[in-house]
Amino acid sequence: MKSKISFSLFIALTFLFINQSSAQKGWIDLFNGKDLKDWNIKISKHNYNENYANTFRVEDGLMKVSYDGYKDFDQQYGHIFYKKPFSYYLLKITYRFVGEQAKGGEGWAYRNSGAMLHGQAPETMLKDQDFPISVEGQLLGGDGTHDRHTSNVCTPGTQIVYEGKLFTPHCLDSRSKTYAGDQWVTAEFLVLGDSVIKHIIDKEVVLEYTKPQIGGGNVSNYDPKIKVDGKALTGGYISLQSESHPIEFKKVRLYNLEPYAKNKTDLAQVIAKVLNE
Repeated sequence: MKSKISFSLFIALTFLFINQSSAQKGWIDLFNGKDLKDWNIKISKHNYNENYANTFRVEDGLMKVSYDGYKDFDQQYGHIFYKKPFSYYLLKITYRFVGEQAKGGEGWAYRNSGAMLHGQAPETMLKDQDFPISVEGQLLGGDGTHDRHTSNVCTPGTQIVYEGKLFTPHCLDSRSKTYAGDQWVTAEFLVLGDSVIKHIIDKEVVLEYTKPQIGGGNVSNYDPKIKVDGKALTGGYISLQSESHPIEFKKVRLYNLEPYAKNKTDLAQVIAKVLNE
């Protein structure tokens, strides 16, 4: 009996290992549609993993960023981080802006959120730090009047190289169209270590830049030991923002490209395949 149980256990563990290994080489649902167990939270002016006023929650199968528990936003910028870092990947996010901006939110934060790429570990953020040192794939919704491109790039505590030159301003617009109202939008971010990052909307590359690195400003109250200017960003944590306007996320998926990073031919083939899925 012992030998049969042991063999059965061996078979079960083997299949579990194979399935987990396969998953890590392909699509991973970072958001499982049920809960936030794989995520960690850091909201400015609050301690690590304090989900102030239930800002981040799961309802009706959606990850929601809500402010019904706030009296005033008061620059309490928040981020919810996936539990592990990545380096080479395709990130796919389906989102929509809903409702009204929280009282006290900045004008620029109207229908504004973001996917933070190559971010610092959330536990290294100080209590009053506003944004993680990271490269932001900025998500914007239309205001009904102006052109507001989505999938832009902003650089809290970082810099990028754009068209062969170091880009030092904080944000750079993409070439996307404006998405108004409460429609669902899917944004993709192809991230290949510290070589290249591409922002993709509707299968079109709307922004491309290279050599993400630590540097510049636009981040406050950080630990100076973490902000090593000039350091290449080869990987890091992914997080989603809370910037005062309610937003919902239906899908947060990632295709792990790390197993193909050392073979350019295999990498190009896999990227071409997953971009068409």
